[in-house]
Order: sequence, then structure tokens, then C-alpha cells
Amino acid sequence: MKNLKCWFEPYTLIFRKPAGTSRGVLLTKKTYFIYLQQEEQTFVGEANLFQNLSFDDIFGYENYLRQACQQIENQSFEWQEWRRFPSIQFAAEQILIQQKNQKNILFNSEFVKGEKGIPINGLIWMSSPEEMQRQIEEKLKQRFHCIKLKIGVHWEKEKQILQSLRDKFSAEKLELRVDANGAFNLEEAKEVLKFLKALEIHSIEQPIRQGFKTEMKKLCAMGECAVALDEELIGITGKTEKQSLLQEIKPQFIILKPALVGGFQGSLEWIDLAKKNNIGWWITSALESNIGLNAIAQFTASLDTAIPQGLGTGGLFTNNIESDLEIRGEKLYKKC
Repeated sequence: MKNLKCWFEPYTLIFRKPAGTSRGVLLTKKTYFIYLQQEEQTFVGEANLFQNLSFDDIFGYENYLRQACQQIENQSFEWQEWRRFPSIQFAAEQILIQQKNQKNILFNSEFVKGEKGIPINGLIWMSSPEEMQRQIEEKLKQRFHCIKLKIGVHWEKEKQILQSLRDKFSAEKLELRVDANGAFNLEEAKEVLKFLKALEIHSIEQPIRQGFKTEMKKLCAMGECAVALDEELIGITGKTEKQSLLQEIKPQFIILKPALVGGFQGSLEWIDLAKKNNIGWWITSALESNIGLNAIAQFTASLDTAIPQGLGTGGLFTNNIESDLEIRGEKLYKKC
């Protein structure tokens, strides 16, 4: 195919408010857009590099992006050869699928037609207890039945917030998930899991830091609150490695961020293995711009899953790319 031109451009997203996690507060986030021009058509994908978290956040990253763009131009890009760079795999998939479809749609579905929404959780960012309470009240007004709270900075206050929520709403009426981002050590995590079980919390993501498989296995085997692996999946690229990790730790859930686990194909590998090992899963965005978020939403909708997913509309940023995504109630829709 002739007349192909592929290039990338960096882009810095600016947060409306500081975004708090147990790893620190985020004010900006850098990402990359990859463009593929074919005659009068231009397709765009996002290489969402999450600094200090992405497996491929390495020196010389932009040089690798140039190599990928050159291969895409030459029609020689092979997904398997780029397992060391999941964010590039993700971006390449986006533009190559669009090119194949000859339109800016990746996965056709009722969602893409605006006929069906994707159920999502309401995300509560780490902040002061008062600000977290304000966020919760806002989500409840929007009629979310599943709320996820980032925890691990003000745990004693966060415990009070969780207790208060459960006092007002039963587990049948309000599903509560928490994400620790590795904030606790093993002994702390054991006590946290016991507390969460008493409140019928759905699950806790990454209670301890990634890389401590033996300790994580103990937490998953406790029979207390269900454990979901998130950061633990980053950097595990081979299918045999993935199978080994799941069989060793035996988590109750895994959380899939396409930009961090190898795009759509990488996510599907994890999903296939999770199903074979009787492990639940859901998909979460990772602070992409609306370019990447739209791609993830289309992919998620194609899987026809009914449980709440970790998606939004990119409203965290002041300078996001214009989007046709919108939240109605507790579902994400594509405006048509």
C-alpha cells in the first residue's frame, strides 16, 4: 500500500485538580499520539506512557517510537516483536485497525452506535477526608451503584468513610471497591483485608507493592476480602509467564489497563488465562487522553461484559482532546 506516512507527537495533559494516589500527587501527565496518514485519511492512536509505572518507561523511548512509526509506514510492524513496549503495541493496534476498517471505528458494537452504555464504577480520588466525602456524595447523586475509592494515605480516616457508607447502604445496594496502589506492607494488609471483609467490600486492588509474589499469594489465600492484581501484571509479557503468575498467586480478580499490558491482544491473553483459572477481570483506563479512552471503551464494549468497568470521560484534564463520550447515570455512552 503506497502513500503511507506515520509520525508521533508528544502531548502533556494538565489535571484540573491535583490527582492523589499512594505514589504521590499528579499535576500533569505526558502522552504520545501516533498518526497514520493514507492519502486523504488520517488515523490517530495513543501511546499512553505512564511515567514511573509503565514497563516501557525507559531512556530513549522516543527513538523506539520512531522505529515503530517507520515499521508501520513500511507495513512491517509485528505486534509480537514489541512485547517490551506495551504502550507502543496499544497505539499501533489503534491506527492499524482503523486503517483496516478504513474509518475511525475500531470495534463495531451497539455502544459505537450509541445504543448501549458500558456500566462503570464511580472513582473517588485520594484527597482529604472532606474532599473524598464530597466526591462520594456527587457520585451517589449521579446514581452510581458501584464506587471505587483510592486508599492508603489517610487509612484511619478512610476506614471511617467506608464504615459510614456501609452503614447507609448495604452491599446489595452499593458495591464498594478499593484501590491501595501497593500502599500497605504485608502485616498491615492482613488487617486491612479483615476490616474490608467485615464491611462486605467487593475487592481491594494491589494491597501491597508489586513483585512480592509470596506475600501476595498469602493475602489472596486468606479468604478475607477479594484481591485484584493491577500493577502486578505490568512487565509480564509472555503467555507462559502470565499463566505462571496467575497459578502461583491465585488472585480473585485481575485489572487490565491496555496501555500497560500490551493493548488489545495483550488484554485478551490475560482474559483467556483468567477464564481458564476461574479468575474474574475488568478493564480500567490509565489516565489516557480521550483518544486512548475512546479506543479502550470500544474494545471493552466488544467483550460484552456486564460488571462495572473502570472507565470515564477524561474530564480530569483541562486540555483533553474533544470527545463524544458521555456519562449518563452510571454508564458510559458514545454520542451519535
